[in-house]
Amino acid sequence: MAEKFFWADQIADKIIKEKGEKSEYVCASGITPSGTVHIGNFREVITTDLVVKALEKKGKKVKFIYSWDDYDRFRKVPVNIPKKYEKYLGMALSEVPSPFEKNKSYAKHFEEEFEKQLKKVGIKPKFIRQSIMNKKCKYASLIKLAIDKRKEIVKILNKYREEPLEEDWMPLTVYCSKCKKDFTKIVSASGYEIEYECKCGFREKIDIRKKGIVKATWRVDWPMRWKYEKVDFEPGGIDHSVYGGSYTTAKEIAKIIYDFDYPIYQFYDWVKIKGGKEFSSSAGNALTVNDVEAVYEPEVLRYIFVGTKPRAGFQISFDNDVIKIYEDYDELERKYYEKKANPRERRIYELSQIKLPRKKPEKISFRHLITFVQTGKLQEVNKDSKFRAEKVKNWLEKYAGEDMRFRIQNKITIRLNEKEKQALLELNKILKKKKYGEEELFNEFYNICEKTGIKNTEFFNAAYKVIINKEKGPRLASLILSAGQDKIVKLLEKIK
Repeated sequence: MAEKFFWADQIADKIIKEKGEKSEYVCASGITPSGTVHIGNFREVITTDLVVKALEKKGKKVKFIYSWDDYDRFRKVPVNIPKKYEKYLGMALSEVPSPFEKNKSYAKHFEEEFEKQLKKVGIKPKFIRQSIMNKKCKYASLIKLAIDKRKEIVKILNKYREEPLEEDWMPLTVYCSKCKKDFTKIVSASGYEIEYECKCGFREKIDIRKKGIVKATWRVDWPMRWKYEKVDFEPGGIDHSVYGGSYTTAKEIAKIIYDFDYPIYQFYDWVKIKGGKEFSSSAGNALTVNDVEAVYEPEVLRYIFVGTKPRAGFQISFDNDVIKIYEDYDELERKYYEKKANPRERRIYELSQIKLPRKKPEKISFRHLITFVQTGKLQEVNKDSKFRAEKVKNWLEKYAGEDMRFRIQNKITIRLNEKEKQALLELNKILKKKKYGEEELFNEFYNICEKTGIKNTEFFNAAYKVIINKEKGPRLASLILSAGQDKIVKLLEKIK
């Protein structure tokens, strides 16, 4: 079976084996919407999505949840946000107003943006906003348990700290009722009642079952939600996965404090842009799913992630590598429908799809479309290729190197020697004779070279310079046919 050869299927087998048969498995993912959610963050959610699909392939019912940690504090003003937003530092992200539209929070702006992007690539989890969960006091009993067992939590955390936590450390944060910031200190905690004071001068006593201004600190919050949501699987970035990191302590807190068998875990390495900097929302270096999907079809975007094991870091390319990635994808698609793909390849193709086509889509290659787009022949592109042609157009406008960009000339602006003239006039003659297929026309080029005594390289060089004013370009036969034989004939007739 193909499922034995793919990493997500292997994780699914492990979940079933270690968690036992269940009526429903829970797979989780999530992020803090502190700014634009970038393509690096996407790796977490697609890792979960693939495990969800692997479990479903085995006939299991799966609940796929995605947590927006929008009750985390606003820590830093990203470079693309007005500096005046420093006045909101210390507030929950869900309470900060959006700088982009009225009647929406800072967090919700970025959440909705990412949710729309996920739909494009076929990922549809159940979204949970932690601001709502905490305001509704859903975790009150679990937070109380953390308070009651505070000393045990401190003992776990201190094992991995260079400096021990302070004696009065508490496993929760309080957002002041008056200023809405977390510049607070807990004065006392007994049962469900806590008393706090804020730097703004406000002080009050609350029942955490009735007033949702309290949240657990991250290292307690993560295992606490595993318990609440009964999570069976969740991936995490390499930063959480180092020894002594939040996953190390979350496992211990889950087991010792919450008596919960922690989820199956998969760490993933970072994704970068080829030649670019590491992603950072706060630094303004945040390429989104939309940015990548402007060049890569949704299935090809998924393919880039599906084909790489989570433990391996990789780079997303926007240079001429894009052509090769599309060619590799098309070759995989061809092998799949011709039943020549090996089991692992079959699974990569299937999991790259949003909806698996019944028959092979008849798409023109990305490389050929580069010529179609630039010769104004988009009306001749078949139905299956129109969407891809838009990706090609976007790539040419924003990322393609000069060697890929060209424009068909209306006049001849270069000097040709006699041998070049003779060869191109011969080309003009054959183009007038009949309509050619690409391979047939390509063979004619060598007949021309043999007849006129010009070197192959010199012939191609001269043809490119006359047609697109460059020494190199796309495949010459494809270029001529895409531009139209009649158009090239009119140009070559201007040779003197």
